Amino acid sequence: MNRIGVIGAGAWGTALAATARRAGADVLIWGRDGETVATINRDHENRQRLPGVALDPAIRATGDPADFSDCEALLLACPAQAVRTVLAEFAAHIAPGTPVVICAKGIERDTGLSMAEVVSNVSPEVTVAVLSGPSFAGDVASGKPTAVTLACADEAKGHALLEAIGTRTFRPYYSSDVTGTQIGGSAKNVLAIASGIVDGRDLGASASAALITRGFAELARLGMALGARPDTLAGLSGLGDLVLTCGSRQSRNMAFGHRLGTGSSVDDALAASRAVAEGVWTAPALVQLARDKGIEMPIAFAVDAVLARRMSVDEAIESLLARPFRAETG
Repeated sequence: MNRIGVIGAGAWGTALAATARRAGADVLIWGRDGETVATINRDHENRQRLPGVALDPAIRATGDPADFSDCEALLLACPAQAVRTVLAEFAAHIAPGTPVVICAKGIERDTGLSMAEVVSNVSPEVTVAVLSGPSFAGDVASGKPTAVTLACADEAKGHALLEAIGTRTFRPYYSSDVTGTQIGGSAKNVLAIASGIVDGRDLGASASAALITRGFAELARLGMALGARPDTLAGLSGLGDLVLTCGSRQSRNMAFGHRLGTGSSVDDALAASRAVAEGVWTAPALVQLARDKGIEMPIAFAVDAVLARRMSVDEAIESLLARPFRAETG
């Protein structure tokens, strides 16, 4: 796999293009914004989304999906809620069996489908893979050590993808558990909003640790109900990503929650966000999925109630603190 296409010229897509080129691939990146495409080609930098990171001049940007017809693998790095519409623009140009690696984290809000299900609906003849784990775009683009999970049911293609994009500092680990690799990335974004609220309210390090731990219990309950493997949930794409996203305001979701915790309204916090906080759009779909499976996720439910304006932040915190005492395994 020497020719890699990256669909999405945001910070994450740009970072993935940089690391794929570092791995030796011929990289083409797609962006809808003409100025971003021109800047990458002319100045070898994505000033709008990933400023200050120099890109290899060999990385080429385009706005034409037809240019991707000879790509041997595609990294799908657009926002989760845009995966269906964006991929539809490329469907006619993707050869059957081509690996499409989902690099977005979320659940489709209107349908409740996972990203893998969305990709299979739009392009049923492609090979679906998922890339997920504790990874900030700036770290990956700068070549700082990062480890992630790459899941694909086709083991041969999965290992070929590892070789195609893996480097000394960007280390993907193979898994066949596509379901488990997806659910961690989806749930942790919602839980990170709660972590940001805790931070913004200055509730303390003990509360933060408790939230991450109990949040992981929620993530694991739902993942197991969906058929995920325990080792996947406890690995990079589950616990690892949760720890990162709940531990730094570099996380867009935690930063959004922090604004809520310091007193911003949902509308004001959304307006202040420079990039998409996927947890905002995933929360209602995640909660509905949990209800459908009969899974209790009180932290995620509280976040959804705040985002839907059914509860204030203080009411949501009180609802969690007022829960009855119980066994930790419950």
